[in-house]
Amino acid sequence: MANMPVAVVTGSNKGIGFAIVRALCKQFPGDVYLTARDPGRGQEAVAKLQEEGLRALFHQLDIDDLQSIRALRDFLKEKYGGLNVLVNNAGIAFKVHDTTPFAVQAEVTLKTNFFGTRNVCTELLPLVKPYGRVVNVSSMVSSSALGGCSRELQQKFRSDTITEDELVELMTKFVEDTKKSVHEKEGWPNTAYGVSKIGVTVLSRIQARMLNEKRKGDHILLNACCPGWVRTDMAGPKATKSPDEGAETPVYLALLPSDADGPHGQFLSNKTVRTW
Repeated sequence: MANMPVAVVTGSNKGIGFAIVRALCKQFPGDVYLTARDPGRGQEAVAKLQEEGLRALFHQLDIDDLQSIRALRDFLKEKYGGLNVLVNNAGIAFKVHDTTPFAVQAEVTLKTNFFGTRNVCTELLPLVKPYGRVVNVSSMVSSSALGGCSRELQQKFRSDTITEDELVELMTKFVEDTKKSVHEKEGWPNTAYGVSKIGVTVLSRIQARMLNEKRKGDHILLNACCPGWVRTDMAGPKATKSPDEGAETPVYLALLPSDADGPHGQFLSNKTVRTW
């Protein structure tokens, strides 16, 4: 199967992830893997696509569980010798009126959205083949949250030399600061989701830089994007975009042609590069 191209979408049994898988099934010339924490829900989603005449494959993946990530890594390595397209879509958000203490929201949200996504990248980026495409689904909320940070934090998050270790340290500090109820005093905005997505956007910039340094000749393109405000369980029924419309920018980045030399290391919404 080493010649068969393969695409993986994390957190894709519903919502935007499901719509991304649907679009890739129609346009990607290879195997497309729908992943979910719960195998039952994942298989149901695959069956739903089958009814539409589309062929997706299922693999279990819980991005909060390192063993689960490594099982997927070993499977891809063994069966396909690597990976061509990775869309990091899995994420969580607390509802606006949720009464869960903010420190708990911060820890839970960052565990999945930032640390889980980072673990997937740590394990799977080395498998990405030449001309591969990596898409980290972030959010415009990362931009507004960045605007709500202190000048000092903004400088760090916009830095072209920030390292992954430094970013991890900052994300960890945010969680610790919320536990001590000093996060606002320390220059953080009052949004755990927003900070988690700052992490995803900045991580993407760092990863793209690393690819340039270590694998320049491989023509891999890696970007972060905002799908927009999409009608999902997460965003609610009042959102302006359908899941299929939300999938457009991630799918565009996942299918950038092999002769494209950009975008790379950018943050996009509506297929347009945004200033970070």
